[in-house]
Amino acid sequence: MGTGGGLPDIRTRALHGKLTVEEALARLLQGSGYTARRVGPTAWRIERQPPPPLQSPPAKPPVAQAVPEAEIIVQATKRSLTVEDAPVAVSVVPVAPEERYDATRGSERLAEQIEGLTVTGEGSGHGRMFLRGVADSPFGGKSQSTVAVLLDDARLTYVAPDPDIRLVDVERVEVLKGPQGSLYGSGALGGIYRIVTRRADPSAFTVAGSASGEIVADGQVGASGSLVVNMPLVPDVAAMRLVAYGEETPGWLDTGEREDSNVSRALGARGGLSIEAGDGWRADATGLGQWLHARDSNYSYQLGSDSRPAQLPEPHSNDLVHGSLRVAREGPTQIVLSTGYTVHDVDDRYDATQGAQSFGLADPQTLDDDSRFRLWDSELRMAGHWGRLGWLGGLSHVASWQDSSRVLEGAGATSLTIETVDRRATEVALFGEATMPLAERLDATLGGRLFHTALHEARADTAANGSQETTQTGLTPSASLAWHPRLGELLYLRYGSASRQGGTTLDAAGQVARLREDDLTTLEGGWRETIGPLALDLGVYQSWWRDIQSDVLLANGLVEAANAGDGAITGAEFSAKLRLGGGWAIDAGAVAQSALLTRDATGLKLHDRRLPVVPSWTLRGALSRGFPIGAWDATASATARYVGPARLSFDPALDRPMGDYLETAIAFRARRNHWLLGVEGRNLFNARGDTFAYGNPLRIFANDQFVRQEPFTLRLSVAYVP
Repeated sequence: MGTGGGLPDIRTRALHGKLTVEEALARLLQGSGYTARRVGPTAWRIERQPPPPLQSPPAKPPVAQAVPEAEIIVQATKRSLTVEDAPVAVSVVPVAPEERYDATRGSERLAEQIEGLTVTGEGSGHGRMFLRGVADSPFGGKSQSTVAVLLDDARLTYVAPDPDIRLVDVERVEVLKGPQGSLYGSGALGGIYRIVTRRADPSAFTVAGSASGEIVADGQVGASGSLVVNMPLVPDVAAMRLVAYGEETPGWLDTGEREDSNVSRALGARGGLSIEAGDGWRADATGLGQWLHARDSNYSYQLGSDSRPAQLPEPHSNDLVHGSLRVAREGPTQIVLSTGYTVHDVDDRYDATQGAQSFGLADPQTLDDDSRFRLWDSELRMAGHWGRLGWLGGLSHVASWQDSSRVLEGAGATSLTIETVDRRATEVALFGEATMPLAERLDATLGGRLFHTALHEARADTAANGSQETTQTGLTPSASLAWHPRLGELLYLRYGSASRQGGTTLDAAGQVARLREDDLTTLEGGWRETIGPLALDLGVYQSWWRDIQSDVLLANGLVEAANAGDGAITGAEFSAKLRLGGGWAIDAGAVAQSALLTRDATGLKLHDRRLPVVPSWTLRGALSRGFPIGAWDATASATARYVGPARLSFDPALDRPMGDYLETAIAFRARRNHWLLGVEGRNLFNARGDTFAYGNPLRIFANDQFVRQEPFTLRLSVAYVP
């Protein structure tokens, strides 16, 4: 292999799988401006791609002629793999330039595009995230999350609810489905939700941003905006990237005489400093702050209603501040050192004028449920090849702190502290994976995580107080087989596992007792193939869940953790993307799953206790077309998603239906040079389906509660895109 002069100094993607020399060189040089030309039986020459021949420009070429898409790289596997080569259920959603500066897009909007991802509908920063039916409870208690939320390489959450980080100036979102204990340890029962930000670029100064306004049927007017500035500090060496965004979401629920009471606000900022240190080394420092505040809750007492009787305001806030540092070296052996610290405060207030009399406080008014979360996540890992063996190894340390309190406020400045919880958890682990070719186009991967966890939890309430200290040492293994019948096709079989730390609970006598850890094992198979303009992805899975930790609702309206029993989850999911001529494109997907509690805590076998929140099936489809309008490049799209029936809880007293609704949207965007104009309509028929059947825990036994779909919304936007 040779070239005219020295080899070009360009960064290329790592290669995986069985490839011919021609295929390998084509992948390495894709998008680099170079090409490889065979000059002998075993000799190749790297040359610059010739410029296209000069010709008169056409009047206006069609916008959406079918062109090959760049390979999508997934790094949540802790190695850079293409989606075609990753033997695991994974969804990667690139954020398109026309959506990159939209301050309204968060995890709930993204769930509309990913099979198996569910976010409860309590409102921004208030919900819980579940993957592939691994749903323990709709109630926001103290159990550790089943899905780990990451920003680049650092965790943001461990116990806290979904922070609903807005996807402003984000490159893509990667979702690993199924238990990921071998790579991520405790709290990855359901999988991983990883946000990949855009790094600072030292080559050019750029400014981008957006502004939008929206109106909700029978509601208020809202607005949002964002600003992104990329500033080189040392040309081609160091740069800083600054991001700011905000959104005022219009209210639409009337509470007594308070019209449109459920207004909410999101403010966020992110800063990134990147340094190219040479010899493949790069350092990235990131700071993130996001502050969410809702003035009131969004539930009603009649199905589909957008009003309710007068009651006290129920504000909610979810504030997160995060800082991280990543130092990495790309090369034959990849080295990554990352550390991140998160400060996360979540506060809720509930109207306690009904349902709180049993606590003994005269004339109760409000219940304040406040939590302070702190998380320190650090990791050192290395990956590379040793002959034909691909390997990954690392050391991880996670420390989590949680302080929570529930305080009942009464008339005349009286108060009663109902409960306090002080939780300290640490995990130290060694993890690794090895991939070995077994035969032509057949690879086997073995992985595992050897971990040691320690947990101290102290709690006190009006009747008892106590503490528990537990330690656990264990191994969470994983294994997979991957077969590549041809380039662009993958069939895989995978076994995965994960566990979750226990804690404390109250026994039948009201005394502090130990909550057992739970574990999940999954056997799954998948098939991915790209056939010309058609990309297909099919997955089937069977999971076994032992000693499920669930936040259950007590008769007094408080949420308490408990071991609910054993469960089983069976499901299948399918997605397809097709690019047609004339600028047309189709994107569709479907999920069918059965998630059941099969045995309760007493050992009694059950037959039809569905795990909470999980819809039995979903269907989605999107149709889009790109076309020119004069000097503008335009795109029109229509989407629809049906969310099937679900239940609120496996508790017979709370076994209430939810789900069974249709979401619809249309959008039109037009771009000319750097300017982008957009019009979007959501919930076109102003449907009133029940997205969630829960609001105030003190009132839920006495009154049915519903959260209707957000009313029809019309949004206009303008953006400046580099």
